[in-house]
Amino acid sequence: MINTGDDKINKIPATLIDGDGIGPEITEATINVLDALKAPFEWTRFKAGLAAMEESGDVLPKPMLDNIRETKLALKAPLTTPVGEGFRSATVRLREEFNLYANVRPAQTFIPGGRFEDIDLILIRENTEGLYVGVEHYIPVDGDPRAVASASGIMTRAGCKRIAEFTFDYALRHGRKKVTVVHKANILKKLTGLFLDTALEVGKPYADKLEIEERIVDNTAMQLVINPSQFDIILTSNMFGDILSDEIAGLIGGLGLAPGGNIGPDVAIFEAVHGSAPDIAGKGIANPTAMLLASAMMLEHVNEHDKAKQLRRTIRTVLNEDNVRTGDLGGSATTIEYAEAIIKRLS
Repeated sequence: MINTGDDKINKIPATLIDGDGIGPEITEATINVLDALKAPFEWTRFKAGLAAMEESGDVLPKPMLDNIRETKLALKAPLTTPVGEGFRSATVRLREEFNLYANVRPAQTFIPGGRFEDIDLILIRENTEGLYVGVEHYIPVDGDPRAVASASGIMTRAGCKRIAEFTFDYALRHGRKKVTVVHKANILKKLTGLFLDTALEVGKPYADKLEIEERIVDNTAMQLVINPSQFDIILTSNMFGDILSDEIAGLIGGLGLAPGGNIGPDVAIFEAVHGSAPDIAGKGIANPTAMLLASAMMLEHVNEHDKAKQLRRTIRTVLNEDNVRTGDLGGSATTIEYAEAIIKRLS
């Protein structure tokens, strides 16, 4: 158990998942910063991914899953899924285990001077349906057991309705003005047509409060690199959201600045969305910003809005006024030095 202070009054129990590769390093840096921020979380810490596989034989150990069911709140570092048949993505399994149907990926400019300034948009992705349900198989032909590969995407009206309601409600709660529904209904007329039709139907009662538009996914991808300011909130399906969210991260400097939240009816898990980067693990040079920004989302989730704003503001100050940056952002600071610069500002 990691305590975030001597006073345990009003502490919020939460699950902390170390992850693989650089996971333990950025987790430690993040917890040190949250301690300095006096964040209200009281952590129970677990290993997952390859590290857990080596110890318990499962990438998602049962005690960790049980703890998440109890706390209903978790912060997760990147996980590595073992290579080979029979191993499904640990992150996808977590989403399925807790019905985390909404993936929220905010993107904000933290370091000015790129191609675009003042980016502030949010992608909300349906997290449990579409092609990611993993219904696929080979069809043998003429003695070749893998002659044809076939995959099925599955979308339900209930799933489409749920993510649309979440998105429109989220937009109103966060003072947003516009929602763009992204699809490929011109080709996948039934699969993504159902998504588009349902989202637009759900959006009708919100039309007096929000601008609601629809776009084809390929046009959206192009428009994002031409003029991202035309977007506010993007609502889309699972695979399109996976691709577009990484494109959007590229607009703000890369996945090292990209947090994510996975939200379900009962449980919320916040994460750094980048990989576990085993090539730099243990070198002390990893960038913890994405996990810190995921922590800010987690603070907002528990209505600690002032602390979330303070954390984001301090990160901006350290990056731009103090010019303390890790190597991926053009600096030379170590993980610890970067975290200590943030802690100094918070003290």
